[in-house]
Amino acid sequence: MQIQDQIITTLPVFEVSETLEEVIQFFEETTFSHVAVTEKGVYLGVLSENDLACFEPEKKIEDFRVELETFFVTKQTAWLDLLELFSRNEANVLPVLDDDHVIIGYYDLEDIVSAFIDTPFFREPGGILVIAIGIKDYSFSEIAQIVESNNARLLGAFITDSQNDVVQITLKVGTLNLNEVAQTFRRYNYTIIFGNSDDQFIEDLKQRSDYLEKYLNV
Repeated sequence: MQIQDQIITTLPVFEVSETLEEVIQFFEETTFSHVAVTEKGVYLGVLSENDLACFEPEKKIEDFRVELETFFVTKQTAWLDLLELFSRNEANVLPVLDDDHVIIGYYDLEDIVSAFIDTPFFREPGGILVIAIGIKDYSFSEIAQIVESNNARLLGAFITDSQNDVVQITLKVGTLNLNEVAQTFRRYNYTIIFGNSDDQFIEDLKQRSDYLEKYLNV
């Protein structure tokens, strides 16, 4: 996915020697979380909208130098890394720097998410399956083999959670009937966290639960 086309150049960049008046106006008129600051044209950091209440129009940005956050990306940064940086820094905008640490623009979270949604992972028909297994036991090659052994296509897979030595992996599979795929994953000791409603294993459990409840109520 080409994301360099998503770089926007219409957002301002402020010099550290400027007053905060226009910075305050920028945050009050937009919904962006941060704005970049330079020193003699070289990237210095970003001011956060969270500090807006502390800003005084007559003060200089220099007075807030120690408050600047220093995260940024380059044109070579992969889109998955962009999403991680957005999340880690609680930001909806990221400054993009060249090799000389000069700002060439910004990435807007909304634009990146829109580009992500336009990928085959979302556009092509299929089903979502979330599986879990021990962090030492999972293998993307094995996951692909399991999906393809059921005459289905793996459209995408990525780790969506990792804790207590267990990873959760979200899959997009090119079939709406995930029952056979899910059953195969279970035979390989994967736990199914989420799958289509026609998953026969879940349906069987539900029927047995209903039967047990009726039996206990007799």
